[in-house]
Amino acid sequence: MDLKVEYIEALECKLSFAILQLEVMRHLVGWLLLAVCMYGLDAELISPLHPPKQEISIANCVFPFIYGDEVHYNCISTHSDFDWCSLDFYFQGRWRYCTALDPPICIFPFQFRKKFINECTKEGYILNRSWCSLTDNYNRDRKWKQCSPYK
Repeated sequence: MDLKVEYIEALECKLSFAILQLEVMRHLVGWLLLAVCMYGLDAELISPLHPPKQEISIANCVFPFIYGDEVHYNCISTHSDFDWCSLDFYFQGRWRYCTALDPPICIFPFQFRKKFINECTKEGYILNRSWCSLTDNYNRDRKWKQCSPYK
């Protein structure tokens, strides 16, 4: 009987160790997947180009510009949470975030709900990002764009 107890205890110990190893492996796989998502996908999404590196620039956006075999006539949010534009006719990795002054141009003041707004606002935007109207009356026309991510 003592031999059975020792055998069962040894099995329980090995089982506990195996479970611990599986738990560690599960966490490592999670971190590995996160690293692949953060570093691997960007290169695939915009291949054969490298992911754009933001250049702090006051240079004018170039419109139209070609990115991803498409001609763009205004700022785009492709592969970004915020609108951006190319600084070259053929996108070569030089870009900047768009502002309220980039086409299409924000119109100030504009009517939103029951007030007049004189600058980009976060009011009414569920993602807590700033926006502006492209006409003098947003209530009527419903035309808008995101403003700079810095506002």
